[in-house]
Amino acid sequence: MAKFLASLARLAGPKLAVGGALGGAALLVSAYLDGGRDLEAQGQEVPAKETVAPAASPSPKPAERRRDQPVAVDPDALVVRRVLPINGPFRHGDYVWNEQGAPATGRIIVTVDLKAQTLSVFRAGYEIGSAVILYGADDKPSPLGAFPITEKDADHVSNLYDAPMPYMLRLTSDGVAIHGSNVQWGYATHGCIGVPTPFAKKLFGVAKLGDLVVITNGRMLDTTHAEAES
Repeated sequence: MAKFLASLARLAGPKLAVGGALGGAALLVSAYLDGGRDLEAQGQEVPAKETVAPAASPSPKPAERRRDQPVAVDPDALVVRRVLPINGPFRHGDYVWNEQGAPATGRIIVTVDLKAQTLSVFRAGYEIGSAVILYGADDKPSPLGAFPITEKDADHVSNLYDAPMPYMLRLTSDGVAIHGSNVQWGYATHGCIGVPTPFAKKLFGVAKLGDLVVITNGRMLDTTHAEAES
């Protein structure tokens, strides 16, 4: 673990918060430190190199869990090898997607930092996407912990709120998911993680059933009492 954390320190840099400055580096459970970022344009993805990945076998559907049943996380799976550079404030509606230089295949891990209001997508330790998010309001907070994706539905409609949830990735059996949203300052969700819909489409395209989504509040997550993934 010490070697793991030491490798993260080399990535630390100033964190630019949503709508203003958030001093210092925000430590994510994923061990992702998104420091000074340098993009040609916010909200624009850089085309990935054309690669042909080997055909993957269908992923088995993991057991569904409630929001109070996060899984344990293997720290070795959270090692970061690259973060995407972004320069300037990362505001609501902003996102970046850039697969250049990242492996064409590898484990996908999604990290969500509620304090920094950002979500990041890693493939084999390389960040390939990041976006500003919406998350749960005080009366319906987003859960903390690691949750495997248990369902994908590009055209999902909430049966609780009769609202569209495009490119939905279900995380819990009691209504928590990542999905496309109108990400604006002052908006909130009923516990879900909302991302810009074009970004949600990109994430939907690379995520598989069983891929982990790790939600934190700006601090390392204690998984001592989390259940082992079955």
